[in-house]
Amino acid sequence: MTLRLLVAEGNTAETRASHEAQTGLTASAHYAKVLQDLAADAVVDICFPADPGANLPARAGLADYDGVAITGSSLNLWRAEPASLAQVDFAREVFDSRVPFFGSCWGLQVAAAAAGGAVRLNPKGREIGFGRKIALTGAGQAHPMHEGRPLAFDAPTVHSDEIGALPPDITVTATNAMTQVQAAEIRHAGGVFWGVQYHPEYHFADIAAVIERYGERLLADGVYASPEALAAHAEDIRAIGRDPARRDLAWQLSVDADVLDPAMRLTEIANWLKHQVRPAQSRRSRG
Repeated sequence: MTLRLLVAEGNTAETRASHEAQTGLTASAHYAKVLQDLAADAVVDICFPADPGANLPARAGLADYDGVAITGSSLNLWRAEPASLAQVDFAREVFDSRVPFFGSCWGLQVAAAAAGGAVRLNPKGREIGFGRKIALTGAGQAHPMHEGRPLAFDAPTVHSDEIGALPPDITVTATNAMTQVQAAEIRHAGGVFWGVQYHPEYHFADIAAVIERYGERLLADGVYASPEALAAHAEDIRAIGRDPARRDLAWQLSVDADVLDPAMRLTEIANWLKHQVRPAQSRRSRG
């Protein structure tokens, strides 16, 4: 039986066009490709809940899917814009459907807001490039979402917001010095969400593109001393993506197997497919 997945794009049409021009793919198309690489039997649909009047693909309702994933986004939930609030409503529908639910970065924030939490601008600033020393909590060490992860690891990341008020039924599974919630399970209205504040789906080229996209802000924040330094760093990140065996770049960028090895980088998404989505597919086939 075909695995049926739905990816919800977190960005508006304008931002989607910008991402596609820079990287060749929208965030949702990239996420769909990652899912199909992990599950060769998957058919992946895409929807755009940020768009006015957006609907699910005409041939399906949420209950027809084995899993729903939400991408990252350049939006900020604390601004309470229509494009953001529409996605919170969409997340509530996913919870109500009880379909396995996953999200990266923005997806985690949207799910938390839908379940009764709140998102704020992180007072510690922007976390970008690689999230460092992400540590599993006691609950996280036993959680199947992190199966195969070491106790502490790095991961691709970009976010300026964080979950500021926890929803009622949340289990925080990972944290670091930048934010209290780096990963979590959220239960709401009978549904279960697994999500991470980082971006396991990102390749090195995506990380470089993000650094370039936020270049002016990063220079203003003093993250880079000059445009040349920023450009050189982005190129080094692209170069190690092309050749992960470059020991010189691995040392300079302070990266290890947790981000260099695609299987380790994709841990949480692969585990969601294994432990949440495949059982849902089995139940659907029997139903």
